[in-house]
Amino acid sequence: MAAVSLRLGDLVWGKLGRYPPWPGKIVNPPKDLKKPRGKKCFFVKFFGTEDHAWIKVEQLKPYHAHKEEMIKINKGKRFQQAVDAVEEFLRRAKGKDQTSSHNSSDDKNRRNSSEERSRPNSGDEKRKLSLSEGKVKKNMGEGKKRVSSGSSERGSKSPLKRAQEQSPRKRGRPPKDEKDLTIPESSTVKGMMAGPMAAFKWQPTASEPVKDADPHFHHFLLSQTEKVIVSRGGRFLEAPVSGNQQLSNDGMLVILAAGDRGLYEDCSSCFQAMGKTSFFLGEVGNAAKMMLIVNMVQGSFMATIAEGLTLAQVTGQSQQTLLDILNQGQLASIFLDQKCQNILQGNFKPDFYLKYIQKDLRLAIALGDAVNHPTPMAAAANEVYKRAKALDQSDNDMSAVYRAYIH
Repeated sequence: MAAVSLRLGDLVWGKLGRYPPWPGKIVNPPKDLKKPRGKKCFFVKFFGTEDHAWIKVEQLKPYHAHKEEMIKINKGKRFQQAVDAVEEFLRRAKGKDQTSSHNSSDDKNRRNSSEERSRPNSGDEKRKLSLSEGKVKKNMGEGKKRVSSGSSERGSKSPLKRAQEQSPRKRGRPPKDEKDLTIPESSTVKGMMAGPMAAFKWQPTASEPVKDADPHFHHFLLSQTEKVIVSRGGRFLEAPVSGNQQLSNDGMLVILAAGDRGLYEDCSSCFQAMGKTSFFLGEVGNAAKMMLIVNMVQGSFMATIAEGLTLAQVTGQSQQTLLDILNQGQLASIFLDQKCQNILQGNFKPDFYLKYIQKDLRLAIALGDAVNHPTPMAAAANEVYKRAKALDQSDNDMSAVYRAYIH
């Protein structure tokens, strides 16, 4: 791609690794994220994905000028979703501009109208003064004849108070939907805790295994919670999400749901607002299990990336060259590129806390043990993360597992 003149905020097509050009926007990078050395590049946030990356300027093209060209050569579903996301972004931006312009015009008209009304008219003022004097005299004469207690009360209370006294609630007639508007009291929760939920109050002892290490205990909690809620006329759906803070802000999470199918369908509009896709996985507990498996794969892959980078370093190979090779092969992914960039730049600002990925690895291993399924790769990765935690990396990003190999 030829070099182009670009600036912050521009919509672009960015080429990363073996992936086709993808629509994105040039944004400011995080303050603590160092810019790569060498050729000029921009920090790009891609539409339709969770990805951000430094892209060399020669790998960028202006969005509008090359839109038709890119749409002709790329027909994938995810690509089309990304293009739709760009167009939605443009529609919203245009709508905001029109609203801002309309509001500005309305404000100007209101100010002009207000100024016109505020200008005094001598003839009108004289007529108002004459009428006011007549009313004052009349009221003074009638005021001596009748003074009602009701008018006295009204005069001593604010308009808000009078409105409240005249409301249907004050007159003894509750609103039509009074029952639907009632917010449940905390006694509802107390009632649940006094029933089957009371069995979950558990105090660990030195000899008792930690329940957090048993995924079936979590499944038991979920299933019992569902039973309590359903027994009281409610519906239950578990819906863990896969993604990070940026994905959450962009409404691009992946939602895993299990439980009441009808409730899942009723929540579809909410899921569409929160995420790019959602999956219904059947009975309660399946979503939690699937989430553990997804994070087990992600955590194991991250440990392998760190291991490869350190092996390259100690054998005298360039870590950057290794990343470039991986980005041109079948393993190329935004996750790979971003986590490697974190390591090369020494930026371990948490996107997914190391302590949480280690916790999920531990639970995934326990899940495998419960069904007599071996998980040796996850077990090996778990030991590396435990070493990283011992090196005080718990509150850093999961990519900080790299430090377990260099200490």
